[in-house]
Amino acid sequence: MLTTLSGSSELYITEINRVEQTISQANQQVSSGYRITVASDAPDQISSLLQLRADQQHNAQVESNLSLAGTNASSADGALSTAIQLMDRATTLATQGANATQTAETRADIAQEIAGIQAEMVAASQTTVEGRYIFGGDQNGSPSYALDLNSTDGVDELSSSAATAQVEDASGGSFAATETAQQIFDDQNADGSDASDNVFAALNNVRLALLANDTDSINTATSALQLASQHLNSAEAFYGNVENRIQDATNFAQNQDVDLATEISNIQDADIPTASMELTESTTQLQAAFMMQAKMPTTTLFNYMG
Repeated sequence: MLTTLSGSSELYITEINRVEQTISQANQQVSSGYRITVASDAPDQISSLLQLRADQQHNAQVESNLSLAGTNASSADGALSTAIQLMDRATTLATQGANATQTAETRADIAQEIAGIQAEMVAASQTTVEGRYIFGGDQNGSPSYALDLNSTDGVDELSSSAATAQVEDASGGSFAATETAQQIFDDQNADGSDASDNVFAALNNVRLALLANDTDSINTATSALQLASQHLNSAEAFYGNVENRIQDATNFAQNQDVDLATEISNIQDADIPTASMELTESTTQLQAAFMMQAKMPTTTLFNYMG
């Protein structure tokens, strides 16, 4: 069988192809900044790279969830701070109302101011963030309570959804980040009766005692206001702890971002100085090979045959 190329020519072409492939790869790395752009660039590392990218996406989602939870917790903290101030004002008014110098008429005036505080307390229970009722539990599309001074506790319960959602942190753990309006403002005993620290009940009872011009009942209701105020402080402390945990989890996730980005970069990114040097050297080799080939003698036996 006749061949059209000598062994040396085949070796020359093979070497030229190798150098051109090296130039192509180096040029691609320099222009894109990446050592791996398709799976064939490093088949043995694609699995690790894909897992790192998936971890990076998951970490980004965790950070987004933590940010939303942080906004909710901050808003809840603010609402509870307002609620505590309302209870302080209600306690001051109740103490005034219990004074023996008060009359039925002046106590009725104080009761009217308490009614205003009740309305503001219900508004606090209806605090929203981006259209979501943050004390609404798992069903946060509508408020849990509405003001109704004719009802037993001065409110109507509209929903009673529990708060079962957990916030995930980047380390793989999770924690509760919300309480419901029922837990905060309408604390109940095991039998379903109002607990002694029930905020709505305490406010309504002191209002009714003032309207009844009943000093003993006012004093009893004032003690309940103080318990309810302590309960609100406990709820605010809960959200303070949540905010701290969210901050710690966010810091961890941000550090995780850096670690993942570094690992991905170590696998995926090109070593630009090395690739640039390889591109220059290979280009020089290719040019030299072409020049040497051009200087090779081209005479054959046929040049000497007449």
